[in-house]
Amino acid sequence: MKIIGIKKISVKCFKNDKGDLLKFVSNKNSYFKSFGEIYFNEINYKKKKGWIKHKKNQCIFSVAYGEINFKFIDDRKNSKTFGKEENIILNKNKHSVLIVPPGIWFSFTTTKKKSVLVNLINNIHSNKEAIKNNKVKNYEIK
Repeated sequence: MKIIGIKKISVKCFKNDKGDLLKFVSNKNSYFKSFGEIYFNEINYKKKKGWIKHKKNQCIFSVAYGEINFKFIDDRKNSKTFGKEENIILNKNKHSVLIVPPGIWFSFTTTKKKSVLVNLINNIHSNKEAIKNNKVKNYEIK
């Protein structure tokens, strides 16, 4: 079962022999709420990052380079998919954005030498707003 609220949306990739142009977000997109900050997150081969859950921030993810495998767990007590898990892969070659609402745990890894994740959150990052944990359910990150 897919987690309610997570959406994968195809976006344009303009191919160019000098280097591709990857569309990310426009304020005209229905899923765009507001701008807090954007950050780039590198991940190295077979390393795992996470677990992270935002209390209030929506995340808009895209892969600028490589391929990233996400694991999601719905921790929203009032959600019909509470406790459900979902795996989603994003890569540059099938360019898309991933919308992740608050209240969902996520972790990610790559099988490439290096991948780069882009994340737009709608408010400035705060350690009080974002929760980090090494283990969620039976999934541990070392």
